[in-house]
Parts: sequence; structure tokens; C-alpha cells
Amino acid sequence: MKRRAFISKSLPVAVGGTLLAGCAGESAGPSVHTRPTIRWRMASSFTRSLDILFGATEYFAARVGALTDQKFQIRPYPAGELVPGLQVLDAVQQGTVQMGQSASYYYTGKNEALAFDTCVPFGLTTRQQLAWLLHGGGLDLIREVLADFNLLSFPAGSTGAQMGGWFRRDIQSLSDLKGLKMRIPGIGGEVMSRLNVTVQVLSGADVYLALERGAIDAVEWVGPYDDEKLGFQQIVKNYFYPGWWEPGATLSHFVNLTAYNQLPSDYREALAVASADTCQWMTGMYDTQNPQALARLIQQGVNLKPFPPDMLREAEKLSLDVLEEKALANPAYAKVYHHWKGFRSSVFDWFKIAEVPYQSFAMR
Repeated sequence: MKRRAFISKSLPVAVGGTLLAGCAGESAGPSVHTRPTIRWRMASSFTRSLDILFGATEYFAARVGALTDQKFQIRPYPAGELVPGLQVLDAVQQGTVQMGQSASYYYTGKNEALAFDTCVPFGLTTRQQLAWLLHGGGLDLIREVLADFNLLSFPAGSTGAQMGGWFRRDIQSLSDLKGLKMRIPGIGGEVMSRLNVTVQVLSGADVYLALERGAIDAVEWVGPYDDEKLGFQQIVKNYFYPGWWEPGATLSHFVNLTAYNQLPSDYREALAVASADTCQWMTGMYDTQNPQALARLIQQGVNLKPFPPDMLREAEKLSLDVLEEKALANPAYAKVYHHWKGFRSSVFDWFKIAEVPYQSFAMR
């Protein structure tokens, strides 16, 4: 634990897009002329067609190159080209690639606390999640967990609040969920299972075919822009909201710790700065593209519907029950959970005063 704590506190975190000294030029670290040329490979959990999710890796790689005068080059690979989409963390851990872009909640089988690095049901919004990670101590805790796998992470962007997904049947009450086969990962999947849904975890490359062939009856992915690109509206028309299990889903850059420790200090700082820039880029892109995509989907005959209140109430109760049960069973998970829970309580109290009344009035 001491080693993991030291690692988490000694690694840089970029905030607000500030250019750290080692990336500024010849005044700090090696000069442009003495920097080594380093080439890394980066595996993503997402396909090239998802041009915001995968596009974020290309944006990130370009930023790292620009910050190091193109001496540190990172080549991103979409899901399936080097490794399957749900094996990115394993590939980075094993050194197959030096770096990966994925969602930590895909890997809760390794440590359930990794869910908090992405999001949990009825959890934090994008702003709140990044505040917890970057300024509230959350990233230190996540890095302690990942150090056991010879990894560290940087926040890599957020999708913002997600949609509740696509359903073959209309969901008018809690009972309508019974017997559904649904693609949904993470703790949200555990809650859906308790709501009598048969849960499956599939990568983005496999979701469309599973829905088309009837292997699943419902699917949640991200939101209007990505969902439209994957073509779910061509198969089913019922599109539900809100995505209570993913109110602010945050992706991660996983870095092999051995490879990281071999980097010059200014290259390490370039990773942190470029990750921070990518966070802003991704959220801005989704907030720009989702409204336009939702309008197009409605024009194509998609039925936009809210989840019924009885389902939301039961889902919230079960979600909080699941989080508490895991904390009782796993001390390592409990350490992250109780820290996150305290932050959630505090930031929710603030948002109820500063954000929710304004939004309820202005967006009525």
C-alpha cells in the first residue's frame, strides 16, 4: 500500500489545460534537439466510426506530438486491430501496448472499485466526476487500485449524461422490464439484473448485430450522436431517458507504469497536459453534436420517452443498496466508495442550490 500511495502522489495531473514547465521549451528539461524520439502504440475500446470516442485518441496523440516537437509519437488503434475492445486494460498491463483508452468499469472483474473511475448509477455528473478525480482526491485512490496491475491512469474525457437506451418494447412500468435481454455494463448492469433483466456486456463493435439478430432486446450505448452512427434507430424506435446508470461517464487513459517510468519528465507531463485538453475536447464535442443528432432521430420516427417513475425509484434504491453491499464485503472497495460518497453528498448539496433551480426554470 505504501508503494501504491507513493506512486499515486508522485504522478502529475494536469488541470485546466495549463502547460507544465517540462513541455514549455528549452528552458526546462531537454532541449528540442536532445529529446529522444519515442513511439508508442495506443489501443482503444472503440471503433473508428465513433469519431468522438475514437477521435479523442487522435486528438490526444496530436497534442502529445505538438507538445514534444513531434518527438513523442503515439499511434492510436481502434478496437479489434490490435486487441479486442474489452481487453484494452489487459493489453496495457501485459505491455502489448504502452497505452490504452477505455472505460474502467469494463474491468470491475479485476477490482470493483474501478467503477468509480467511470461512473456509477445515480452518481456524479461530468463536472462533478472530474472535480472528484482531479481536485477531490479521487484519482489518487484510483491510481492506488491500478498500481496493483502496473498501471496508472489519466482522465481521458467524458460523454456527459447518457441516454437510457433503445428498447423493442414500450416500458410503461417496472414490470415491463421482466425478461428483457439488455446490453449494459458495470454496476448499472447489476441493478438491471435485480430488476429482472438478463444482462449482457458487449463491445461497441458487436452491439448492432446482437440487436439486429434478436440476441438482445434492448441496448444502451452513449447518446444520440454515437447511437445514430451505430444505426440503432434502424432496428427499434423506442428511445428512453435518462441514463441513470451513467450520468457523467468518464473514460481513462491507461499507461503501462514500466513504460511510463522510462519516459523523460517532459514527456510524462505532455501526457498529463494532453489528457486534460482531451477532456475538454470530448465534452464540448458531445454537447455540440448530441442536440443536432437527437433532432435528426426524432425526424426519423424515433419515439423519445422518459422511464416511468416507479422504475426510477426502484432503480435508485437498488443502486444505493448495491454500492453499500459491496462496501461491506470489500475493504479496498469501501475505501474508494466512502470517499466518493462523502464528495457526492457535499457536491449535490451545492448543486441543489447553485445549478438545479436555474436549470429547472430556464430549461422548463
